Amino acid sequence: MRVAVASGKGGTGKTMVSASLTAVWDGPVTAVDLDVEEPNLHLFLHPIVEETRTAHLEVPVVDETRCTYCRECAELCQYKAIAVLGEVVMTFPEMCHGCGGCFAVCPENAISAGSRPLGEVVRGKAGTAGFWMGRLRVGEAMSPPLMREVLRDLDAAAPEGDVIIDAPPGVSCPAVSAVIESDVIVLVTEPTPFGTFDLRLAYKAFLPLNKPMGVVVNRSGLGDEEVYRFCKESGLPILCEIPFERSIAEVYAEGQIVSVQLPEIQPLFRKLRRAVHALARTGKEAAHA
Repeated sequence: MRVAVASGKGGTGKTMVSASLTAVWDGPVTAVDLDVEEPNLHLFLHPIVEETRTAHLEVPVVDETRCTYCRECAELCQYKAIAVLGEVVMTFPEMCHGCGGCFAVCPENAISAGSRPLGEVVRGKAGTAGFWMGRLRVGEAMSPPLMREVLRDLDAAAPEGDVIIDAPPGVSCPAVSAVIESDVIVLVTEPTPFGTFDLRLAYKAFLPLNKPMGVVVNRSGLGDEEVYRFCKESGLPILCEIPFERSIAEVYAEGQIVSVQLPEIQPLFRKLRRAVHALARTGKEAAHA
């Protein structure tokens, strides 16, 4: 089972939930940080790094001795990563999305694969849990290709047990890329106007994926009741409520795992674990109905 912990906005406590859920998981588990632009799950799980490698994206390299300047590649590329100006071919690797279309349409086979670095794929162990993380290269604008590389590396290793994915916040392409292969989506929100607004966006963005979704309300008691009304109207189950308490903020600020450091809070995350399992079963039953 793959559990994606996501949020419509940053700062809701998504990483805190991911780390705490990993710590109380019943059975083999692997934690994956796909928030590759700003990964921070490792700050809480403190993994022992076993391997770090550079991930690359294929970009076009044109052999102008074979090129007939037909412009097939330039007309195909929607991102203007390749241009033909008269009898000059120019490539812009930083704009390339790595789709490979230019290789396929070139009638002269004049385009070969070069590469540019995307960032790092990090693998290790966090106690008994496996750990994977992507770290985007400074200045790189394309995070989904690195996220896919992290997941390919994970699939190739085929670790035992379940996977908990700390997804990037928001509802743009990186967030969708992080949750699209999951079995369950856990949406972390807060009972504030901003929290409710962005929860609505996340729900609408992920709904077409047809994944079972549930909500964790962090900082419960902080704000208004609108988030609860939205969940009821949308049929979103509230899996867990984490209280708005100073002790939780202090433990989090110190880079510690809340479910480990606060015994009185641990039952909440065990409840969340059971609720996630139940949500996954519900999703499987619905899929086979």
